[in-house]
Amino acid sequence: MTFRILLVPGVNPDRWLRVWQQRLTDVPVELVHAQPDEAVPLLRSGGADVALVRLPAVGDDLSTIPLYTESTVVVVPKDHVFSVVEEIDAADLEDELLVVPLDDQLRWADHPGTAFAGDPVPTTADAVELVAAGVGVLVLPQSLGRLHQRRGLVARTVRDAPGSAVGLAWVTDRYDDLTEEFIGIVRGRTATSSRGRGAPPPEPDPAKARGRSTATSRSTAGKSTAGKNASGKGSSARSSSKGKPKQNPRKPRPGR
Repeated sequence: MTFRILLVPGVNPDRWLRVWQQRLTDVPVELVHAQPDEAVPLLRSGGADVALVRLPAVGDDLSTIPLYTESTVVVVPKDHVFSVVEEIDAADLEDELLVVPLDDQLRWADHPGTAFAGDPVPTTADAVELVAAGVGVLVLPQSLGRLHQRRGLVARTVRDAPGSAVGLAWVTDRYDDLTEEFIGIVRGRTATSSRGRGAPPPEPDPAKARGRSTATSRSTAGKSTAGKNASGKGSSARSSSKGKPKQNPRKPRPGR
């Protein structure tokens, strides 16, 4: 039995996988990688048990849990004016040429600046190449900025830009104990509070155990006391009989 987790670029499940390996040592995990536009169709087709995707993941057949929201960064050449600061405001992008790839994950509908008007840019990797060549700047989720980091480029946080939400998704009708176990892990449940397959067996209630022990002790003590009382009563009766002086009945006087 293998549990398959689908990942989109930039999502790192390492901390959850460590917990899984501690709790379910007999269930290996298989990581399935997919591009963002392929992730949900692959999940629906049975290519994975759960998926860590960028939200929203739309569909009545899906269940999702939001996990965290990433900050947004702008990727620029090292000699760009933004490189001398750690953060910028969204308004600082007004005079910039923004390269927006077809697989854009930020979905910033009303972004500042001017959109690149050349041929469509298929992927984020292609957009990074354009920026490295000195054509425009690229705004994207922070983890994707790290993933596509390269020499000659820097990333700076855009303070008031929209973030990118990452969540866990699964097909509702295929929910099972292993899915519940992974839900508990990403939600931070401890092993003792887990409701999935890896939950430890319930421990006995100390209060109940003490109650049973007390009842047993009382019962044993009661039987012992009853035995002693019965034994003592018999002994006392015998002692009383032995210590009582014998009475010699008077002989009747002969009649006159």
